Amino acid sequence: MEKMLKVGVITSTHGIQGEVKVLPTTDDPGRFKLLEHVIVDMGKSTTQLEIERVKFFKKFVILKFKGIDHINDVERYRRRNLLVERENAVPLGEGEYFIADMLDMDVQTEDGVPFGRLKDVIETGANDVYVIASPVHGQVLVPAIRECIRDIDVDQGMMTIHLMEGLI
Repeated sequence: MEKMLKVGVITSTHGIQGEVKVLPTTDDPGRFKLLEHVIVDMGKSTTQLEIERVKFFKKFVILKFKGIDHINDVERYRRRNLLVERENAVPLGEGEYFIADMLDMDVQTEDGVPFGRLKDVIETGANDVYVIASPVHGQVLVPAIRECIRDIDVDQGMMTIHLMEGLI
């Protein structure tokens, strides 16, 4: 299981006083109001930044970090992922999973036949779509609905699916 979870991406600076515009990658952008700090993925290293202020603008979250008061000081964080430690993640409800914990899990059909590996999750308005790489069928898109997804066991790294007619 991942220790750090992605909650957003800094897309650009916002104004000249050190604020950044963040595209949230979490289901609940309001969660930023509860965060005291975030971790910026700098590639080979990470940097922890303390959140001073949070605002919302259209689909973006505007963050101001403590001690960063000028556009030039925050410019280096553009296009960087924002992470939180798992213990600071939003609690999940029943039947909810972090995408990071699901990626690369094995996928089998409901009769126990290996089918492939989960490679991506496409978040749509209605329901997510799981992208499964199958050695036999190539890339298969499976809707994340009860009729198709029979079981997800994150601890075992296994998803069990029902292949509805027309999916392959």
